[in-house]
Amino acid sequence: MKKYISAIITAAGSSQRMNKKVPKQFLKINGKMILEMTLDVFQTIDEIDEYVLVIRKQDREFVEKFIKEKNYRNVKIVEGGDTREKSIYNGLIKVNENCDLIVSHDGARPFITREKILESINSIGDYDGLVVAVNAKDTIKYVDDSMRVVNTPNRSHLYMAQTPQVFKYESIKDAYKLVFDEKINVTDDSSLMEIIGKKVKIIKGDYSNIKITTEDDLLFGELIIRKREDR
Repeated sequence: MKKYISAIITAAGSSQRMNKKVPKQFLKINGKMILEMTLDVFQTIDEIDEYVLVIRKQDREFVEKFIKEKNYRNVKIVEGGDTREKSIYNGLIKVNENCDLIVSHDGARPFITREKILESINSIGDYDGLVVAVNAKDTIKYVDDSMRVVNTPNRSHLYMAQTPQVFKYESIKDAYKLVFDEKINVTDDSSLMEIIGKKVKIIKGDYSNIKITTEDDLLFGELIIRKREDR
């Protein structure tokens, strides 16, 4: 029996680190808006039944017009909260009641590929969650509050989490119940799953699947596009 899959795409950030008036998800790389690049990839995947796009309240009119012009299918627009956790939760409570799997993705990661999204969906198996991630390239130092080095973890066991992240709907819903009850702050959804003891696995991602955060990332993004065009 086919699973009902909902994709939650977050685009509600204020882009403080970008130091621009326009939020990063609406900036353009090579003439194309970052959020548009992301949605264009996701819209090619028939296995995904609905798209929940989480945005800022002040961006609603612009985004609704953009979605209509692009003729994207099955997109629900949801207003985010003042934290990432609240934004994801706002998306979770708006998914279809028949949802089996959640695919969570940053709207500012426009270089994800169709193949990697499908691999993440198809690889979750009996796990409660799955994370696309890449090996840490650099040596990582763990320090205390005074910046004294405590230890140096084995780099071969360290991975840098990306998105998409895929979750069994009931498992991620249970995890988010803790967020507001116990005031837990996390930087990605899989961390919540780990806290409540759920099984999470990793599949290897691609270093080009960057999150656009700074102006340097915009330049890097242009290089990624150029490299893909050369292929």
